[in-house]
Amino acid sequence: MAGQATELIEKFRWKYPKSGTPRVVRAPGRINLIGDHTDYNEGFVLPMAIELACWIASAENDLGILRIHSEDLQKYIEMPIALLAEAAPRDDWSDYPIGVAQELQAAGVEFPGMDLFIDSTLPMGVGLSSSAALECAVALSLLGNQRMERVDIAKICQRAENYFAGTPCGIMDQFAIMHGREGGAIRLDCRSLEFEAVPLMRSAAVVAVNSMVKRELSASGYSDRRKECEAAIDLIAEKHPEVQSLRDVTPEMVQEIEDAGPLYGRVHHVVSENMRVAAFVQAARQNNPTAMGKYMVQSHRSLRDDYEVSCPEVDFLVETAMELAGVYGARMTGGGFGGCTVNLINRESLPEFRRRIKAFYQYRYGIDPQVFLCEPAAGAGQFG
Repeated sequence: MAGQATELIEKFRWKYPKSGTPRVVRAPGRINLIGDHTDYNEGFVLPMAIELACWIASAENDLGILRIHSEDLQKYIEMPIALLAEAAPRDDWSDYPIGVAQELQAAGVEFPGMDLFIDSTLPMGVGLSSSAALECAVALSLLGNQRMERVDIAKICQRAENYFAGTPCGIMDQFAIMHGREGGAIRLDCRSLEFEAVPLMRSAAVVAVNSMVKRELSASGYSDRRKECEAAIDLIAEKHPEVQSLRDVTPEMVQEIEDAGPLYGRVHHVVSENMRVAAFVQAARQNNPTAMGKYMVQSHRSLRDDYEVSCPEVDFLVETAMELAGVYGARMTGGGFGGCTVNLINRESLPEFRRRIKAFYQYRYGIDPQVFLCEPAAGAGQFG
């Protein structure tokens, strides 16, 4: 990591030769082990911050301008600080940093003209939270030495994504990125925002496989699921007014709406997924990867059949993984409609898993999938 920070500073000085000495922040990506589409339903999730990360070198300028360069995208944008409040979305990568800057100003945070140089090792649009990592890194860069609670930074970044970038995400990604722990995942209650560390055994590896099917969380499928959940809450609350979110729904209530078409499947997934998170955490604490893997497969089938957010390529990766030696479990991860699978495997089986999953996928689809070993990492912060 030290070498990456040094290289980033050198690139920053080449891009902004008149700026002062830069500070470096790092915001990790995240992979969700279990608990998808439960966060915006005030449920439970089990994300893990990973070593792949978004890095930003930043320094003040005396121009009163926010200047942002993305090295991996080879894109550049600038915006006068005085005009940030009037900025409108452009429907591109710049919506994330500009949205964060705007939300920080709205929260009363003042910052001068700044130069930001972004370099990320996170692939975009595959379910590893590249956008949330960018948001958190930008927030920390603009805050500088000003203090703000990590949970408040996560909330600001979520608002930026909701209201400026236009993605109706829950708080899981930003929270996990700000609160990541080395050695394991965190179990997060998305209603209370209480969380606890969940250590993971070193003998089991977490591996992401990128289907290379690009997804857009702002597309209609994700938004439709949120609307369907809201409609289901209204339906159930007619008989059970105490229900404020799908978090409050019991298995008995689920059965009462068996005839509600797709709404039944949406509710069944969320209620059963919350239960699977609890069971997975218990299995992790007992160092039982076989049980952990079982709950992952159940989760995938629920996301595929009840929530209907998978796709043929991702289903193929999950089904193929479960036929390979050393694999405990596999499932889609993230918003769905493409992106990555998350696999729990015996660490000794990693080389053979990587070789065979790539070969099978290439044979079936003619696509070379990316395979990432996801080691648990600390949350976002200043480097060095």
